[in-house]
Amino acid sequence: MSYYAPKGGLLPQSVTPQGRAKFTESYAFIPTEVFSDIVTSNLPFWEKTRAWIIARPLSGFAETFAQYVVEVSPAGGSTNPEPDVAAQAVLFVVSGTIEVTIDGKTHTLNEGGYAYIPPAINWTVENTSDNVATFHWVRKQYEPVTGIGMPTILVTSDQEAAPSVMPDCNGVWSTTRFVDPADMRHDMHVNIVTFQKGGLIPFEETHVMEHGLYVLQGKARYLLNQDWYDVEPGDFMWLRAFSPQACVATSDEPFRYLLYKDVNRHPKLTIK
Repeated sequence: MSYYAPKGGLLPQSVTPQGRAKFTESYAFIPTEVFSDIVTSNLPFWEKTRAWIIARPLSGFAETFAQYVVEVSPAGGSTNPEPDVAAQAVLFVVSGTIEVTIDGKTHTLNEGGYAYIPPAINWTVENTSDNVATFHWVRKQYEPVTGIGMPTILVTSDQEAAPSVMPDCNGVWSTTRFVDPADMRHDMHVNIVTFQKGGLIPFEETHVMEHGLYVLQGKARYLLNQDWYDVEPGDFMWLRAFSPQACVATSDEPFRYLLYKDVNRHPKLTIK
């Protein structure tokens, strides 16, 4: 498995600022070259840590989730990471190793490691290694449903989870689902989608789910609304509900991306 992690730094003065980044009413495209030192955020109660915050709820855009790329130096981390008691989390490690303690139990997450943390659960993160560790942190306020229980803690990995091949695609398109799509306790999924070379989404997906798509590996042509992009490792695509999307994998290696979507709940009928 291969996972891209930002390296930070700053582009030289010889580089033109006319790049690939774009923000529209239906999507945002944040290319890998945007992940520089000067756009990172420091976070309360996190030590030796910086984060690229690449999605957050915006009125009139995507409103359900926030997504961070978190870089933790050796001996860094947090004993008080989450300020919102209603927030659930998914952590996915793209480089290095972190120790995550959830409800008193410590887990070692290496590259490809995945953890789902329900709301109102105490958890901590520490980098006990000698190398920088980088992970994605997806946050969403949980939407409880009367008569349906809360999700439980889940710790697994990309290596442990078997991908599901999509129908009628000759095996070139698969999805690694870390939780059962039929489990109504969950109101969000964070999956990994994989296309082999030439594999494609054969129609313009247009649906109620919001998306965050971070390219982990490989290259593709990706449709965002009416615009096609050549995407590569480290590019991030942020789509509001009903923004059309499609893709065609173009590299010899698999094209893989980490995908967030909101699921299993009725749309709210009032707008705040």
